Amino acid sequence: MQLQGKKIIQLVHNDFEDLELWYPALYLRGEGATVDIIGEKRGKVYEGKHGVPVKTDYEFSDIDPSDYDAILVPGGWAPAKLRRFEEVKNMLRHMDESGKLIGIICHAGWVPISAGIINGREVTSTHAIKDDLINAGAQWKDEAVVVDNNLVSSRRPPDLPFYMKTFTEKLAG
Repeated sequence: MQLQGKKIIQLVHNDFEDLELWYPALYLRGEGATVDIIGEKRGKVYEGKHGVPVKTDYEFSDIDPSDYDAILVPGGWAPAKLRRFEEVKNMLRHMDESGKLIGIICHAGWVPISAGIINGREVTSTHAIKDDLINAGAQWKDEAVVVDNNLVSSRRPPDLPFYMKTFTEKLAG
């Protein structure tokens, strides 16, 4: 229970990668953290790419990111939708400026690109958005987990055990 008292924002929208949302959420809760599922609408059920549903605890405008210790963005096609919301981009900017942990997995790199916080950072992702990250000024690496200060990135679901171990250690301090 090394994360007792820690609060994490888990962003969601339709077509999230099921494992990239649920594996981290359950892992972190198992370590004692509070994980709030945050989406466009409070109480809405969003479906993952493989049909696994999740219901939001809050909507973007309900929360103050300064009340949280970290933010996680799962991959899938949800990041293409999440990056369109000014509230989401502002959350990432706030977390970055505050030095709080930002977790991105797979296609989630699209969100910090849109938030303007990826330039000059070392990251990894699915190969599908490698060029997007490089074109936004990131230094892309083909590794299971890449840590650049408060930004922790991962490629895809098979990397999740390594990713969550690293993310949890960083969050625990």
